[in-house]
Amino acid sequence: MAEGTFVTTINCMDGRTQQPVADWMKQQFGADYVDTITEPGADKALTEAPDWQIESIKSRVMISVNGHGSRVVSIVGHDDCAGNPVSKEKHQDMTRRAVEVVKSWGLPVRIIGIWLEENRQVEVIVDTGE
Repeated sequence: MAEGTFVTTINCMDGRTQQPVADWMKQQFGADYVDTITEPGADKALTEAPDWQIESIKSRVMISVNGHGSRVVSIVGHDDCAGNPVSKEKHQDMTRRAVEVVKSWGLPVRIIGIWLEENRQVEVIVDTGE
């Protein structure tokens, strides 16, 4: 097991989303490190991608959970997403469904769906730990 505490985020590949989400995750959960799994339009990838792509995401989450001891996984939807150019409402719906996908994996983790606003502020959409 790795030293330090880890959390995991399934985030968009968009470089504007990485740091604000990592900072928020560290602050919210007192983590030392954030394992970041990226896909263009991560919320869409978990809800509409082919099975092989979802399995790839799952295998990377498993490394974080089993290898680093992560106990929190977030799924990120964000404003102005080139990989999933849909409305905020559609992103939030996909993020809720993406949380259900990750939940179906049966991992011992808290799962959070978040929306990253244009101003890079985090809004929690769904939290299985509440």
